Amino acid sequence: MKLTLKIWRQANAAAKGSMQTYPINGIEGDMSFLEMLDVLNEELINKGEEPVVFDHDCREGICGSCSLQINGEPHGPDRGVTTCQLHMRKFKDGDTIVIEPFRAKAFPVVKDLMIDRSAFDRIQHAGGYISVNTSGNTIDANAIPVEKEDADDSFYAATCIGCGACVAACKNASAMLFTSAKVSQYALLPQGQVEATTRVMNMVAQMDKEGFGNCTNTGACEVECPKGISLENIARMNREYLSASLKG
Repeated sequence: MKLTLKIWRQANAAAKGSMQTYPINGIEGDMSFLEMLDVLNEELINKGEEPVVFDHDCREGICGSCSLQINGEPHGPDRGVTTCQLHMRKFKDGDTIVIEPFRAKAFPVVKDLMIDRSAFDRIQHAGGYISVNTSGNTIDANAIPVEKEDADDSFYAATCIGCGACVAACKNASAMLFTSAKVSQYALLPQGQVEATTRVMNMVAQMDKEGFGNCTNTGACEVECPKGISLENIARMNREYLSASLKG
């Protein structure tokens, strides 16, 4: 395939970025999107030009670090996949592809297509944990009965990889889907009840402190989420927050 790539280039967080155009040839449909960018970068390096910076790690749809805005969609035109799992057969010969970093005040650009998502880490650190007795009198986790439906819902919430697609898809740059998933994975289990009140209060407070917007109720976050995290988690977090506020 012969493609035209319009890529956001930005030297650092303080610099003014711009779109740069790169023609590219010889792209196979079985290549992943990141492999296509590897081909481009090899060409740029051979020309003595600076390669395009983009984030990636596992390339197996697990870590979520490869997040890119492709033709206006987080992770591109496919559904239920991360950018690294997106294949070039989703595009046609002669296509123009616009590639940008995720856009959000809380996700500052590091360079080119790489963003800083440490805001998600700080939300998690604010309450995404449970108390564990390590004094020698520990209790076998399997000794605490858990309803299968609750266990399944908790597991589904825990599949969130923190890629930030929910934020990029939301016109308010809301992190409600991410935060609610991290709240829900503990709120549904008896082990998570010890910090239940402080968890939701602290995580929501940190989310607001990071500059994320409020939920728009449009559902774009669930549609673009590569793991299909449900909007039901936001409803659950709202209930948890109301309950915690009343107890406070």
